[in-house]
Amino acid sequence: MQQHRTRHSAAFKAKVALAALSESKTLVELATEYQVHPTQITRWKQDLIANASDLFGKGKKKEVNHEGEVAELHRLIGKLKVENDFLSHLPGLNLAGRRNNK
Repeated sequence: MQQHRTRHSAAFKAKVALAALSESKTLVELATEYQVHPTQITRWKQDLIANASDLFGKGKKKEVNHEGEVAELHRLIGKLKVENDFLSHLPGLNLAGRRNNK
């Protein structure tokens, strides 16, 4: 018998983690109420605590690896240039890529 995985939204995870953080109910009660395993609730609670400081950072955004993106784009440009040069030197093709009917 195959089980399917339920994908929960970030809003749902935050709601459950905040409920667990408030400690007004036990993990078992929350698990029953939200139909989620208690271990999963504990994991979401730990994630919330670990990443809460990121919410209040002044103008701090996640660092993006621009150098990696630029390197990947340069690699792709080089590959396309080689392909374009190869195709432009084929006999019977003009610049538009159509065959000459001569």
